[in-house]
Amino acid sequence: METTRRDFLKVAGTTAGVTILGGSLPAAAEAPDAAPWDQVPQILARIVPPTFPPARFDITAYGAKGDGKTKNTEAFKKAIEACNAAGGGHVVVPKGTFLTGAVTLLSNVNLVVSQDATIRFSTDPRDYPLVYTRWQGIECMNFSSFIYARKAENVAITGPGLIDGQGPSGPWFDYDGKRQPDWERLQKLAVDNVPVADRKFGMGHYLKPNMITLYECRNVLVEGVRLRNSAMWNVHPVLCTNVTVRDVFVHSRGGMVDGCDPESSQYVHITGCRFDCGDDGIAIKAGRDADGRRVGVPSENIVIENCSFEGRWGALTVGSEMSGGVRNVFFQDCTVKKGSSYKPFHVLYVKTNKRRGGTVENIHARRIRATDVDREAIMVTLNYSLTGPGFGPIVNPRVQNITAEGFTVTGVQKTAVTLDGLAESHIRGVTVSDSTFTNVTTAKPSIKNADGTTFTDVTINGKKV
Repeated sequence: METTRRDFLKVAGTTAGVTILGGSLPAAAEAPDAAPWDQVPQILARIVPPTFPPARFDITAYGAKGDGKTKNTEAFKKAIEACNAAGGGHVVVPKGTFLTGAVTLLSNVNLVVSQDATIRFSTDPRDYPLVYTRWQGIECMNFSSFIYARKAENVAITGPGLIDGQGPSGPWFDYDGKRQPDWERLQKLAVDNVPVADRKFGMGHYLKPNMITLYECRNVLVEGVRLRNSAMWNVHPVLCTNVTVRDVFVHSRGGMVDGCDPESSQYVHITGCRFDCGDDGIAIKAGRDADGRRVGVPSENIVIENCSFEGRWGALTVGSEMSGGVRNVFFQDCTVKKGSSYKPFHVLYVKTNKRRGGTVENIHARRIRATDVDREAIMVTLNYSLTGPGFGPIVNPRVQNITAEGFTVTGVQKTAVTLDGLAESHIRGVTVSDSTFTNVTTAKPSIKNADGTTFTDVTINGKKV
């Protein structure tokens, strides 16, 4: 795989006449920065969803039966191959419940899950062959995701039907208690720079698959579908360019069941989605530790807007797998609230540690409304999860230039803002402005190893910071 390493820009930015905590900004950041939100129209102009020829390929014409019992893996394969060979179009899943193993998409194919249609995925691990993928930020050969594509152009999964991973009904959540030896081995293989083709897992191992992984693809659309009962992350674009995730509803329970995880991907638009998840709603990633730095491709130019979040952990999370870097993320006009099962832990959550390396910068959030936050509303930590065996050297990350504007948050069990940097790598240039936090248990923000933190027109429990 050919990838290019990106040099990250140093970011300026401070505001005169405001409270500054934790010391002054470095000399490189003294000049005022341009308004970051001016970039959003330019980014969105470059994100264009793919279109497809009108041809339709109904999977029942290739032998599929929607009885919920017949395994239709081969019918999906034949319909997708026929669509691709014809120059593209729509592979249609009609009304009914269609059981299948892994579905592999090809270029110029739109998989259409019709009204009252369900794709239901097999609970037999043998139905998910080895593919080239990433598992928690490290490249390897592992179970195919339930829906997978690699090196495809113009691919889509559109609704309004249901994609049911049957995660709780399969063996996948039992894997959570068995995976540690495999997970440690994968990390060690990456540190030792073992070729990806020789990092083999899958059957006989316990690294469970994602719902949807689109790997090294261009021009991607996921729209309108309902995703339920994933085994792991739901929508996972990796090393992709020009991605739209629109009007998708994700309902997941259990551990490691994030809603959407763009990883080392550029020009991504996530809009109009609802995330009711047992883990992060959206988690932006860019590879882990030595392997993430080896690949060296950031996630950048990402716009998230008009979404609702009802799950646990972070509504918007950056990390912890961010070793290739994350920059230019815009998060606006979203709601975060208690759902039927969970309270959100954080509204904006940036997490990394001293093995990741890489840079997180230019993370901007505005007009966010949240209630019933179970931990910190805004949490930035460089001390996340250093438990277990250590693999590879200490490589401190950099985190800088984060803005939160127009937050309205009611009910926070810990602090409104916590910044937890490293003595060796301070968080730099966090700005919170025009925001109101009420019913906060600990009113005073917690600032540690952070320089140039500013609060402008911010009140916590009715008192200005």
